[in-house]
Amino acid sequence: MAGIVDVLRDRCLLEEVSSPDLATRLEKPATIYAGFDPTSDSLQAGNFVTIMALANFQRGGHRVIAVVGGATGMIGDPSGKTSERSLLSADDLVRNQEGIRENLARFLDFEHPTSPASIVNNADWLQSYAFIDFLRDVGKHFRMGTMLGKESVRARLASDSGMSFTEFSYQLLQAYDFLHLYDACGCELQIGGSDQWGNITAGIDLVHKVRGAEVFGLTIPLVCDSSGKKFGKSEGNAIYLDHRKTSYYDFYQFFIRTTDSDVIRFLKIFTFLSLEAIAALEEQLAAEPEKRAAQKRLAEEVTRTVHGVRGLELAQRASDVLFGASMEGLNADDLLQVFANVPSTTLTRDEVLDQPAINVAAATGVCASRGAARRLVQNKGFYVNNQRVEEVDQVIGTAQIIDDRLVVLRSGKRNFHLVKLA
Repeated sequence: MAGIVDVLRDRCLLEEVSSPDLATRLEKPATIYAGFDPTSDSLQAGNFVTIMALANFQRGGHRVIAVVGGATGMIGDPSGKTSERSLLSADDLVRNQEGIRENLARFLDFEHPTSPASIVNNADWLQSYAFIDFLRDVGKHFRMGTMLGKESVRARLASDSGMSFTEFSYQLLQAYDFLHLYDACGCELQIGGSDQWGNITAGIDLVHKVRGAEVFGLTIPLVCDSSGKKFGKSEGNAIYLDHRKTSYYDFYQFFIRTTDSDVIRFLKIFTFLSLEAIAALEEQLAAEPEKRAAQKRLAEEVTRTVHGVRGLELAQRASDVLFGASMEGLNADDLLQVFANVPSTTLTRDEVLDQPAINVAAATGVCASRGAARRLVQNKGFYVNNQRVEEVDQVIGTAQIIDDRLVVLRSGKRNFHLVKLA
């Protein structure tokens, strides 16, 4: 059976390790942690890479800890950033922490009989640490030359924005997390994205200096989109794990649109499909690229993992509906998910019920005027709930108001508009 380091390497989840001895240490169960700062109320696809690494460790019999950075989130990690983060309020941090806990709870097994996962908050041990005591106990073990030599620090010091002392101190806080988890849980390995290497090695050095113990670090390659940008909120291309921020449909479509050059790598990273099954999809991709079988399987697997069977069904149904399929069987809440990103107008019930469809089209701006709407009907291009309007005097009846709340208008093939009843 392949060791966990080999598993991670085969699944494109391994970039660098702090010591060649790590593979030997991981032949027996170990405790591993990864940190997630609550800079948003939802994690996103970039974080999901780290979550998948943790899940693979847990499947390999290791104990995993997810650290929600209630304290470090108040500072903001400068790694990989070209400018300083905006500081969050205490209320924002609390809300974000709860969102991240919900996200993580979907993927890690907290009921595992031998190696249950756990979630902890570093505010529990950092916020009560007096500043002077922290400087004496922790700060004295750090040398300025080493800290200034970290890539994340050098890059920022060379930039126009520079770096504040607040961000400069971040690596001390993350290093202390490792020491605390070593003492409290016997944690011997920290994992994170490749941009975390400086913070991880700072923790390794601190544990060695204070406890004389060898602990380890492992980094995961950063996953980028087709333009070379890292998935993330600050890059403006985040795909969130919360369906209220990225709809089921948009999440599913993001992976459907994966390029041929990326899809096999993404299948290894984001799914638990066997390498044999992925190899078969790779062969099919080479033989019949137009069928996009690998992309469809990737979107199905990832959407099911993140949003469950219900989320996958809604995403696939949304895809069908947006290409003109029947809306039968979908309720108003389903349709609000399907059409989360299309324009909408709120009208009173009297402005919709028993009114000519062309009047509603004009009132919502779907058509510039009743005359334009009439011409659209005559040209067979206007639809209510994906049913073509055949007559210019056709009215919207009770049966067409979904759950007494919603009507979906469409002009042409793809131009949808939601009518919400006040």
